[in-house]
Amino acid sequence: MTETENLVLEHLRLMRDQLSTMNERQLEIIQRLGNLEVQVANLSVRVDRIDIRLDRVEKRLGLIEA
Repeated sequence: MTETENLVLEHLRLMRDQLSTMNERQLEIIQRLGNLEVQVANLSVRVDRIDIRLDRVEKRLGLIEA
């Protein structure tokens, strides 16, 4: 019976270690995803600015009506 209990405890410890590793990796993934979201938001702002600037250039060149 003691061997069985030890085996169960050993498996539980291994499972705990694996869960800990998975939690650490999940936190890392969440942080990286957050960084990607910030980068995409920054790109979106830059694209919007380019669009506004392009409209101004087209108006000055008379390519579109003001």
